[in-house]
Order: sequence, then C-alpha cells, then structure tokens
Amino acid sequence: MAILEEPIKEVLILKNYIGGEWVESKGEMKDVVNPATQKVIAKVPISTRDEFNAAVEAAKEAFPMWRDTPPLARVRCLFRMKEIMEERFEELSRIQTMEHGKTIDESRGETRRGIENVEVATGIPSLMQGYLSEDVAVGIDEFAYRVPLGIFGIIGPFNFPFMVPLWFAPYAVATGNCVIIKPSSEDPISQVKVAEIAEEAGIPPGVWNVVHGDRTVVSAMLDHPDINGVCFVGSTRVGRDVVYKRCGETGKRCIAQCGAKNFLLVMPDAVLDRTIAACMTSFFGNTGQRCLSGANLVIVGEGLSEHEFNNFYKKVVDAFVSAASKIRVGYGLDENVQMGPLRDKEKKQRMLSYIEKGIEEGAKLVLDGRNIKLVGDWPHDAFLNPTVFVDVTPDMFIGREELFGPIASIMRARNLDEAIEMIHSNPYGNAASIFTQNGKWAREFIHRVNCGNVGINIGIVAPMAFFPFGGMKQSFFGVLHGQRECIDFFTDRKIVIQRWF
Repeated sequence: MAILEEPIKEVLILKNYIGGEWVESKGEMKDVVNPATQKVIAKVPISTRDEFNAAVEAAKEAFPMWRDTPPLARVRCLFRMKEIMEERFEELSRIQTMEHGKTIDESRGETRRGIENVEVATGIPSLMQGYLSEDVAVGIDEFAYRVPLGIFGIIGPFNFPFMVPLWFAPYAVATGNCVIIKPSSEDPISQVKVAEIAEEAGIPPGVWNVVHGDRTVVSAMLDHPDINGVCFVGSTRVGRDVVYKRCGETGKRCIAQCGAKNFLLVMPDAVLDRTIAACMTSFFGNTGQRCLSGANLVIVGEGLSEHEFNNFYKKVVDAFVSAASKIRVGYGLDENVQMGPLRDKEKKQRMLSYIEKGIEEGAKLVLDGRNIKLVGDWPHDAFLNPTVFVDVTPDMFIGREELFGPIASIMRARNLDEAIEMIHSNPYGNAASIFTQNGKWAREFIHRVNCGNVGINIGIVAPMAFFPFGGMKQSFFGVLHGQRECIDFFTDRKIVIQRWF
C-alpha cells in the first residue's frame, strides 16, 4: 500500500474560538472519524447554549470598532487570509480529504473555490459603494450608502466543510459585521484551521468566532435576539422547517440553500464522449454528496423514430455504465483514486436501503455498487462503488427524492417537452443541464426550465464566487443568495436627504 501524506498526525482536541481565544468547551466530546480508514482523527465538543451566548457577547463587543474600521483596512486582513491560505493550500486540502473522504483533487478544488470567495470579498470597497443624486429638489441632495447590521450566524454542511462557510463569512466581515460559524460536527477541522488563519491575518478578537455543536447551538443561534441573520446550507427539511421558519418568527434575515434532485438531459446530438466524462464527475464526484450532483440522467429522443430512440438509449446507457464501472474507489489521498467513501457508515447504510427501495419499485440495477472494489486495503464501512439504475420513472423514490450518494438513475423522455415536465414535476429546483449542440434546444431549455442553476454541456453547474449561487422551489428559502449576492444580505441601505442653509 502506498504511503500517503497525512497532515493530521495525532488526535486533535478541538476548542471553540470565541473573542480571539481558543476556549475549551464544557460540552461532551464527539469523535471525528476518517471515513476511509475509520480512525479517530479529532474530538469535537458539542457546545452548550451558554457557550454560544458567550460568542454573541464577544461579537457584540467587537462590532462597534469593526463597523468603524474603514473597508480598505478591513479587507487588508482578507488579503492576508488569502495569502496564508495559498501558502497552506495543500495542507488545507489534505485535511478535507481526511475529515470528509473526498479525493485530494476534489479537496484542492474546494480549497480553490473557498479562496476565490475571500478574493472576491476583498473588492468590498467598490462592491458596497452607494449612490448619490444632486438637486433632487432645489438645494436638496439625496444619497444612499450601505451599513453593516451586526452579528450573523453561519451553519456549515458536512459535504464542503472548508468552502461553504466561505460563501458567506468573508463578505460579512468585509462589510463590517461579525460572524459566528457553527461547522458540521462530522468534519469540523477545516473551520478550526480557517479561524487560525483569520487570527494570524489580524482579524480582531470577536469578529470571527467558531462554536462547535449540534442542534443546541443552532437553536441558540435562531433564538438569540442579537443575531441579525442566519446562513444555512443543508437539507430541505432542516432548512425549511427549522432555520427559515424560526428566522421568520424571530425577524432574522435568512439564506437557506437546501436539497436538490438534479436532472441532466442528453439530446440525440450530444457529443457523447464529452457528455459521459462530464456525467461521471457530476454523478460520482464527491461521492454524490453535492447539492449540484447529477441525480437523474434523462435520455431524450427528440426527432427520433422509436427504433432510433431505442438504439440511442442503449448507446448512452452502455457508455455511462462502462465509464462508471471503471471509476477507481479508495482513500482520497491516493492520487490514483477517483472517488472516496461516503462520509460515514451510517450514510452508507442509508444508500444501501435506497438501493433496495429502487429494486422493490421495479427499477433495473445494472451496476451494483455493493460489490466493493477498492484501490488499497481499507475498511469497507463507508465505501460504496458507483451504482446505476435504468428504467427509472420520476414517481419512484430513487427518481424523486434526494439520495446524496453515488446512485445514478437513468430515465427516458420522448421529447424535450416531456423531459422538462419531469424536471418541473419534482419539488426541487437547484440545477439542471442539457447536453446538445442545438442552439434552439439549448435556448428553449434556458428559457423554460425552472431551476436556479442551468447548465449547457456542463455537468456541475457551480457558479463562480462573483455570481450568486442560485436555487428555486424547495431548494432555496430566502430572497438573496450566497457568494457575491450576499453583500446585500449583510448590509442595509441608509438613505440620507440633506439641505444646507
């Protein structure tokens, strides 16, 4: 077995970062397990409500000074954060692989996307500028400028432990706010490292805080009157029924990026080899644990006779299954591995139940990922190989619900109208893609499909940091989205009308 460079050499005992101090929690400790090796790599506290409240007090104390700090001075800290992240790029990436399980290439991609958000936030002196009109009436001028609101909570998901909190925190801090980040307790190490970097970069005590925990911390965040807004990425059930609902009840702003069931359409004129390559990273990248992962591959017979459509369907299925069967699965720190484990053995058990459900409902299992084949000798606890069903219909459980694992469902649609109706009949609206060389079909798809992120010959429709991250229907709750658009979320406009005598 190859010797793999692991940056975590011993079990880390994690602490909260409150008011510029690393504070030992009084809560019970939970193991953080490397899903590939099943070894404990850290212990994370499940913090108490009082410990979260202490972080709010630290942020309240820091806010007036930070709000009065000129934007140029604030973003100098972010420039330093970016520099330090670049210097520690490989270490940060390897930590993600160890705590989450994704491949090292995927972790490097996540690190790069996180850094890009810090980079975009350094443009705040321009991005948060206001506007002015002279002489709106005789001798009267009117202008608007943005002001920070105070303290914001950020609830991170397990699937992108480094990147997702950086969709929000750099923008909140750059605009003059303070943040309290609650990382996923499944893989919290990345956000500890980010807080260390924030401290090294000179962000003042109380401006950037990290409180580990579970629903107790989330509940405290949603209840606390001094929290002005909450950013959440996770399941629709929690995002809609807990976070968005409680923010509404307590008058908080809310960004809730939630679940997904993404459809990828393959038209008869698609460039097949490139389409299949894009689908492999879409369906099986990050082990399917991505809100932009492909879930349903819809093969569309627009303009084909029944015989031609059957041949085209078989050709695409054969190519998809052949490529999926060749994906190398193992410990993500091995550069030869293309897919890592699921985050933990409980998630694997959930996937196994979904496979059984698909079989029960009449879908045909043509690639059975339960036959574990690994690169290296690793425990099988959290590993599942790529799995493919055909003859899936939109009303089946596996075709309707978010699975969040390496299970692909292949469907057929007689034409583009039927395929778009499949998308619209599903409650989610996160992403959808079409593979075609026909501009008319592509334009019609863009115009008609009811999804927040739309791809043309793109498998993973991931917006850059200088665009908002879209989402519609049951995939998003709120008004403003993350990344660049959350500059509006973290500020309000103060309108000034002045006359001088």
